[in-house]
Amino acid sequence: MTKSELSFAVLVLSGAVVQAAAVTPAPALESIVAHMASALTENRSHLRAYQVTRNYKLFGKERQKTKSEVNADITFLPPGVDQYLIHKVEGLGLGEVIVRKILENESELLADPSASEISMANYNFRLIREATLKGRPCYVLAIQPLRKDVRLLRGLIWVDAISYLIHRVEGEPAKTPSWWVHDIHIVLDFQDVDGMWLQTSLVSTANVRLLGQHTMVAHDVEYRLSGLEAGIIKVVSPGDE
Repeated sequence: MTKSELSFAVLVLSGAVVQAAAVTPAPALESIVAHMASALTENRSHLRAYQVTRNYKLFGKERQKTKSEVNADITFLPPGVDQYLIHKVEGLGLGEVIVRKILENESELLADPSASEISMANYNFRLIREATLKGRPCYVLAIQPLRKDVRLLRGLIWVDAISYLIHRVEGEPAKTPSWWVHDIHIVLDFQDVDGMWLQTSLVSTANVRLLGQHTMVAHDVEYRLSGLEAGIIKVVSPGDE
């Protein structure tokens, strides 16, 4: 090997060493889950009363035309009081029926949040990969419910690599909620709303017996926070990524 070839090899090896040193390995799974639990507890301490206007749209298999559209105002009074008022219904009455069921389920979940929270009490976890979501570095974890429960999902979660808050949950219910629906797939997105980390959108697809595949898409339009000046405090567009 000539002197120039030796020098080039040293440079290449040096660069590889520097690059390897710059890559930070993902923390252990136990550490991620522990930090995630701490972030959940911290977020609960930031929750306060608010009202949100939420828009729901129901689509058929093609998702080209809205079959039904519903707007609802949901009021949250921590730690677990949830009230709602539906004030706009257009299209098929099926849309309102589904929305009322969704809101009733949300109220039940708030009554006992520990039964559905993403924690070691309800799930086994497995680190799948690292990824970027909404411009944020995330750890993607597989979640496996510890029991068959309609309140739990089997799928994936995207955990922020810095804050350890959950950006997205995607999967199928651990137990089918009704004979009338099957092949259910749910995507939940979360984001910051004036210091509170909240679910701000939902996409749920299912096959309804006798009616075929339907998709419900929900997103939060605006928030009004109690104790502040009247009016729109913060407008969120969860679909913007």
